[in-house]
Amino acid sequence: MQNAKLRKSVHCSLFTVHPSPFLQKGVTGFTLIELIVVLFIISIAAAIIIPSFPLAERDMLKKESRRISSALRYVYDEATAKKQTYLFNINLDSKSWGFKGEKESRNFEIRGDVKIKDVIVPSHGKISRGKLTIEFGPMGPDEPIILHLKKDESEYTVIFNHLSGRTKILEGYTL
Repeated sequence: MQNAKLRKSVHCSLFTVHPSPFLQKGVTGFTLIELIVVLFIISIAAAIIIPSFPLAERDMLKKESRRISSALRYVYDEATAKKQTYLFNINLDSKSWGFKGEKESRNFEIRGDVKIKDVIVPSHGKISRGKLTIEFGPMGPDEPIILHLKKDESEYTVIFNHLSGRTKILEGYTL
């Protein structure tokens, strides 16, 4: 009889519910390993679900910089590949931008509290209000474009190279 009891207590699994001698008869508990695994899963889920708000705000500015950068490259590529003229429009007052070609037109609103602080084009100078239209011909635009985006105290600069069609996104206000 004692051997049978001994075998029962020796034969156990890490993930089974065992009767506890400290609890009432018939009530079961969890092993320490099971509790550790559950706490580990909950902590991973919390780390993924709970966003970091200061980073989310900064990421919004970076995402908007990437959207404008991608659009500038797209318009350059389309204008040079199709040998057509595209117009890239920036409205600093209404926080919007977009482009227009022969067969397509797209307009975008700037998300959140992000704003275009200014745009620098050599022939127009530094523009911080109103509307600006930049022509992308079959050879691309005639001059480089620098956009400065701002959200609270954070700033990003988008620099478009008119010769290669490449863009750079830099943190901070850069010329």
